[in-house]
Amino acid sequence: MAFGAAVRVARLTQGIAQEELAAKAGIERSHMGKIERGEHMPTLALILRIAAGLKLSAAELVSAAERNLRAAAHDSDGH
Repeated sequence: MAFGAAVRVARLTQGIAQEELAAKAGIERSHMGKIERGEHMPTLALILRIAAGLKLSAAELVSAAERNLRAAAHDSDGH
């Protein structure tokens, strides 16, 4: 879910429709939706294609996902 949330935030920040990002990444829109909702864990190859579609490095996208994970862990600790 953390990776999907990072993709969604980056996509919305850039004003890109989900269908447009899916086309840029070369995947089905329904698959992109599953990734954004955390229902599908993308392969490294797919992460690279999504990052390219967002004009980001894979490292930037994964870093955003890591921040989401840390925030979720912090929230679940009750802090």
